Amino acid sequence: MALTDTQVRQLKAKLEPRHVKIRKANGADLHYVEGWHVIAEANRIFGYDAWDRRTLASRCVWSGVAGAYHEAAYTAKVRVSVRAGDIMIVREGSGSGEAKAPTPGQAHELALKGAETDATKRALATFGNPFGLALYDRGQEGVRKHRGLKAAPAIGPWVLRSAEGADEASYDKPSEFAAALRKAMSEAKDIELLFVIWERNVETVRALNRSLKQDSLPKSGIAPQLVAHLKHCAVALTKPETCSRVHPAATSDQPHHNSAGAKIDKSVLTISEPKRIRCKEHLRYVAGQPCLICGRSPSHAHHIRFAQSKGLGLKVSDEFTVPLCAIHHHQNHATGNERLWWQEHKVDPLPVAERLWQASLATTTPTNATCMARNNAAE
Repeated sequence: MALTDTQVRQLKAKLEPRHVKIRKANGADLHYVEGWHVIAEANRIFGYDAWDRRTLASRCVWSGVAGAYHEAAYTAKVRVSVRAGDIMIVREGSGSGEAKAPTPGQAHELALKGAETDATKRALATFGNPFGLALYDRGQEGVRKHRGLKAAPAIGPWVLRSAEGADEASYDKPSEFAAALRKAMSEAKDIELLFVIWERNVETVRALNRSLKQDSLPKSGIAPQLVAHLKHCAVALTKPETCSRVHPAATSDQPHHNSAGAKIDKSVLTISEPKRIRCKEHLRYVAGQPCLICGRSPSHAHHIRFAQSKGLGLKVSDEFTVPLCAIHHHQNHATGNERLWWQEHKVDPLPVAERLWQASLATTTPTNATCMARNNAAE
């Protein structure tokens, strides 16, 4: 196992401009990041106990006296080791440091510290932009632009993408795109589908909002309005339903009726159809568990698509759900062969889903549960 997806994403992230310092060197501007910030970033990305540095060599290359002060110059070589699962990533860097102080001991100490810090920064810079790698590029494309700098306005058409990622329709007017996205979110049947729709279109929302905030165009609150609608839909989907999940002990001997207005349970017919249980309480329980792949939280309740036969517009039963973080959930839905995806991660999700279903069921009773089993006709 190497670096996690989160760590890779953090290492590729652009360097924030507030961390870039400038000093004069031989008549030119020298851009750099401070040593304390580089060490803090290493602690944040790798973890306090997952990396260390070791000084391999140090040498005093000059020392002397200048008036009432003592001066010293050092070079140093440092090795940085990062633990990534079962492997160790090793990088080395060299640096120099100079110092002036009232005593010889202080001058040598400060110069040696400066050389070790400089060497540490050079070693860590090989990992990515947060450690100053972006500053080696003359154009500094890896440094995030100041917010005061206006990006070029984006121009339509604005494409609405479905939950599967396919292009559904394009709109020339921002208002038309916003209306279509609101409708798609309102029609989402569950919280998982709602957030998939949002994730597929959030970059378009951001680009549209940037375009409408150019000086030549009136200010717009379209993005905040869409976010507010997303929250409204999410709240509506997570409200407890008035029905109750049928507990096995309470329903094992109950006959099936087909009175006026009652739903037919197709799972008990001669030619049966798979029963698809819908239980928002269980989905919230699964989402509260750590990701099955990387252990991160929070998670999404992922429906194992091959657990039941496919139905037009129907998901598998909620009992076949396992927790996946947003990253692995997206990867799973993006793959064309879900069985192969699980095999590559060496995980069998069906037994896990069964254990979670039983654990969730054990926390409810026939009188206080908040879900029920519905057949295909009810959906």
